[in-house]
Amino acid sequence: MQINANAMMAMSSWMGNSAHNVANVNTEEFKATQTTITNQNDAVVAQSAQTQNSTDLETEFTDQISLERAFEANTKPIQAQDEMLGTLLDMKA
Repeated sequence: MQINANAMMAMSSWMGNSAHNVANVNTEEFKATQTTITNQNDAVVAQSAQTQNSTDLETEFTDQISLERAFEANTKPIQAQDEMLGTLLDMKA
């Protein structure tokens, strides 16, 4: 469950950077921030770096849709564990 929570935090960071890129698409001389998600020592980590490119809206919107779906997918195991724990506590009571 901790891996799912870490992944959700990493995706939240990526989504924030993506939103910042989109918000500044018309800002002169703005350089977009590129974010990647990696596994490091059983933890999911978002790594960001400023690029020399401007914002590519097609990439940003596609990434945002993918991140939304991945975030939803990572909530499912947490919800399942919560339901199982609730059922177990109901049986015990």
